[in-house]
Amino acid sequence: MLELKTLKFERHGDHVVEVVLNRPAKGNAMSPQLFRDLAEAFEAIEADESARAVVLRAEGRNFTYGLDLVESMAELGPHFQGGLAGKRKALRAVVKRLQHQTGGPSWCSKPVVAAVQGWCIGGGLDLISACDIRLCTADARFSLREARIGIVADLGSLQRLPTIIGDAATRELALTAKDIDAQRAVRMGLVSDILEDHEALVARARQEAQTIAELSPLVVQGVKHILNAQQDQAIERGLDYVATWNSAFLASEDLGEAMAAFFEKRTPEYKGR
Repeated sequence: MLELKTLKFERHGDHVVEVVLNRPAKGNAMSPQLFRDLAEAFEAIEADESARAVVLRAEGRNFTYGLDLVESMAELGPHFQGGLAGKRKALRAVVKRLQHQTGGPSWCSKPVVAAVQGWCIGGGLDLISACDIRLCTADARFSLREARIGIVADLGSLQRLPTIIGDAATRELALTAKDIDAQRAVRMGLVSDILEDHEALVARARQEAQTIAELSPLVVQGVKHILNAQQDQAIERGLDYVATWNSAFLASEDLGEAMAAFFEKRTPEYKGR
């Protein structure tokens, strides 16, 4: 059994695998280690011929608060500072690596069912937008919040959400950085169904995964491949472009102000510099 630092990796029956975000004390905030663990988990699933479907869920009250700013800035902070071409190139490589790690549910050939409870913020939305089926609890809340912290979302939401919820709804979420509830999410098409509580959510997600696992894996994986093939080129172009964009513009006074405001627990004052 695969052992990871920030995730649990479990089996249910012969063909269903669960990937469980396991930092509940920190709201499952997405640290650099969690991103690495996600990639390792989905690489293991991809290599496992007995795995036919995946449930992606989280321990605790919330799916994820999004990027762990404290740990991320400690490890990646130097990449967000100024510099010439060498630093810009290195930052672009960091973004590309994070895109690959977050996109595991998409590039994995086995269908992934996301089960969301409580908050799903920022990187969490990037992660579930890479999944095939999304379910949530009645208390779920979603937010594409990067604009609040001086960052253009660059890990997949801007590329994948338009095909899931449409261009207009994606623009609304990305440009306002607002929070939406489960009812709005299901009306948008972000989630397929709302379950009463976490227990019912996990049971339904496992049921969906088991239904998939009982079908021909060749056909199921073929369906996912064909559906992805219709979108992959545009998504990859978009991911590549935003990596280049952020490598040029992420290092800004506004980002520094956003980080300072976060740690000082105040509202940031942006100046567009």
